Amino acid sequence: MTLLQPMTIAGLLATGMGVALLGSVKLALARKLGMDEARVGGMVSVFGFTMIPVMFAVGFVTDLVGKQPVMIGGSVIMAASLVVLATAGTYWPALAGVLLLSAGWATLINVVNPLSLFAFPGTEVYALNLACFFFGLGAFLTPLAVAFLLRRVRLTATLLVLMVPVLLTGALALGVDFSALAPAAVEGTATAAADPGMLGLLAEPMMWLCGLALFFYAPMEATMGAWTTTYLQENRVAEGPASGLLSGFWLAFMASRLVTAYTLPQGSEATLILVLGVVCVAVWAAMVLGRSRGAAMVLVIAAGLVFGPIFPTIMAVLLGHFDKVVHGRAVGLLFGIGGLGWTALPMLIGAYARRTSVQRGFLLAAASAVGLCVIALVLVARVAG
Repeated sequence: MTLLQPMTIAGLLATGMGVALLGSVKLALARKLGMDEARVGGMVSVFGFTMIPVMFAVGFVTDLVGKQPVMIGGSVIMAASLVVLATAGTYWPALAGVLLLSAGWATLINVVNPLSLFAFPGTEVYALNLACFFFGLGAFLTPLAVAFLLRRVRLTATLLVLMVPVLLTGALALGVDFSALAPAAVEGTATAAADPGMLGLLAEPMMWLCGLALFFYAPMEATMGAWTTTYLQENRVAEGPASGLLSGFWLAFMASRLVTAYTLPQGSEATLILVLGVVCVAVWAAMVLGRSRGAAMVLVIAAGLVFGPIFPTIMAVLLGHFDKVVHGRAVGLLFGIGGLGWTALPMLIGAYARRTSVQRGFLLAAASAVGLCVIALVLVARVAG
């Protein structure tokens, strides 16, 4: 079990890299393949769309056959996706690489989030925010690593180097005794009393509230990951500083998660989601209306601070509500519902940005933040009741 925490951290770094990868290589990939913003939006949407059925299916596999084969399989698929992206010479093979990237990412994320409850003992909100700090660290380091590598080698070699944390995750998973993590029921031999089944999950209001919260939150994070550099360039920030500010976004993102892990009192999770949702509306509105170069730079960092704790806190509410025996399926459903939002909004923003600008397209992200506030308000009322 000495490898459990290193494996979990490696998996979190790899999945953090996965979510930041498209935003980090977008400009270089667009130049190589001759893509416009609509096609970039299509790639981001494919990432979210693929995630939906994969997360749903992997949730069953995780609960029924165990975490180890899922962890190893996800690492292999994600590594293969980087090879496909690295060797793609036209748009369609690159799109296939994004599809594989999403499938591998979704497979890993389904396992690594519940594993954080074992790797970082404590309350759910502590474990998930600390785990997502490492996820954010992977996302933060990715644009820095990409910028460093692209100054020295081509995009192909850059993507191949990024396979290291992915393959390390799978290698460490081979040495972990997953059967020792919890009673056998968690690894697929649950009694009927402990396992409500998929229909039971679907009938549970908390499942839908958490899923809808992610539905409105996920596209905001995807939008920032994919279009931060473009938004900054529209506001007269050069490509180099724009890439640095994308890293700053992820740094603020992970720092706010670390603070939340150590300071948020148990029981106040729903209230935090509501408060942060309201601030999200204000940040997006300022991005749409602002015309100042300096304000644009500050708002990117502010978005990272506000966005950071939302996802792990939603996940903490979900995993704290359900028994561990169904965590795989609960996480699968959560991302299945949330993935619908992840798919739709980037596609709409990409299409709208092609006619106007990315900054104007952020109006749609502001609307998504309003939706998050509505769901968070219901969540607060339910928890209080």
